[in-house]
Amino acid sequence: MFYDERELKEECGVFAIWGHDQAATLTYYGLHSLQHRGQEGAGIAVTDGEKVYDHKGVGLVNDVFDSNQLESLDGHAAIGHVRYSTQGENDYANVQPLVFRSQTDTLSLAHNGNLVNAQALKCQLEAQGSIFQTTSDTEVIAHLIKRGGPLRLIDNVKHALSMIKGAYALVMLTENQLIAALDPNGLRPLSLGKLGDAWVLASETCAFDLIGATYVRDVEPGELITIDHSGMRREAFSTSTQRAMCSMEYIYFSRPDSNIEGINVHAARKSLGIKLAEEAPIEADVVTGVPDSSISAAIGYAESSGIPYELGMIKNRYVGRTFIQPSQELREQGVKMKLSPVRGIVEGKRVVMVDDSIVRGTTSRRIVRMLKEAGAKEVHVRISSPPIVHSCYYGIDTSTEGELIAARHSVEEIREEIGADSLEFLSVDGLMAAIGRDPSMSQCGQCLACFTGKYPTEIYPDTVLPHEKEMLV
Repeated sequence: MFYDERELKEECGVFAIWGHDQAATLTYYGLHSLQHRGQEGAGIAVTDGEKVYDHKGVGLVNDVFDSNQLESLDGHAAIGHVRYSTQGENDYANVQPLVFRSQTDTLSLAHNGNLVNAQALKCQLEAQGSIFQTTSDTEVIAHLIKRGGPLRLIDNVKHALSMIKGAYALVMLTENQLIAALDPNGLRPLSLGKLGDAWVLASETCAFDLIGATYVRDVEPGELITIDHSGMRREAFSTSTQRAMCSMEYIYFSRPDSNIEGINVHAARKSLGIKLAEEAPIEADVVTGVPDSSISAAIGYAESSGIPYELGMIKNRYVGRTFIQPSQELREQGVKMKLSPVRGIVEGKRVVMVDDSIVRGTTSRRIVRMLKEAGAKEVHVRISSPPIVHSCYYGIDTSTEGELIAARHSVEEIREEIGADSLEFLSVDGLMAAIGRDPSMSQCGQCLACFTGKYPTEIYPDTVLPHEKEMLV
């Protein structure tokens, strides 16, 4: 794989709109703004009130859709999805929205997150006669809904939601109804907005900005929203809720111009850098950030430390995400194709390199080496998150715990491994303070599981790889 497969893989992104005669086109633009959350597939399903039409494909939004396809998706409501395959193989069948047609109606689903009990539910459903067409855990939700019998759709949806566990920001579309739901822990972001009389839902508020929609509020944990020609209605499908937003949304995943729970992502990352400079000062000549997600934290570190911020690395935006690399030498060359040091800035300087995380350590090692080859006298690595020592089971494709470098090595051992002159991570308390949370509160509002091992939900045995089971205490 190429350098900026970035060790941490992006989430998926969902978008939905009801009540606009250009629903498909607006969904296309909404997915464009969410492209950073998934680059492996994209799809749109739309309804005209009588039939649900859909189009999807493997690749980027631009690759999947053209003007003719968008014109054929005529309707007043739509849902869309950009995909990174955290669960299920990366093939056409798994690209969402998933569409299920029956004699009575059509149900289309798009899902951001990961169900921790998907495998157990799938085994149970197969024993009852279900046949699965994909390897995506999203299909489990559809089967649970359709097996609800003759009840109203919304009652079947609530029954299905009562059975699934884990992280999900979910949007569903039928011929005459749009439904959205957020898991009881609110692990994934989902926001509600308006565009004139139309209702809009999106994984990030940056999608509202692109289409000119106005942010209304965040969807609450355990909330079920129904939108049809009668208007918008909301209800709680779970009374056992406790907000635990994924910390990596602030640290890495979300776009800097998005707001999560009223907190601007750029401002949060800048605060992370400020707190990092307070906790891990160093004498140096320049501060630089690894493009793009670490730039905000690097600016904060420079502002707090008084060390000048400089553009010490340039990201080549015209290189694809993958590259055929038949030898180790060419794999190393791939780093330089994707990311280039600015020799005139780093040569002869003591450089503070700010990055958002270290997962396996391979990327950090390559960047440190690259900066030193460009003439940096010293490279001091500062990470604007705590060490990642536990796997994520909620939809982020972290490595297994056996591959996580911080789970196996001390900070000093990691420093030696990546070749840095010094290495420091932000503390958990520093992370919480920077985002504006109180770590002493039992309901601190953040999921910190990858740093602390304290998961907000039960982790089912089928979710965990065999060699990891003894690590879950």
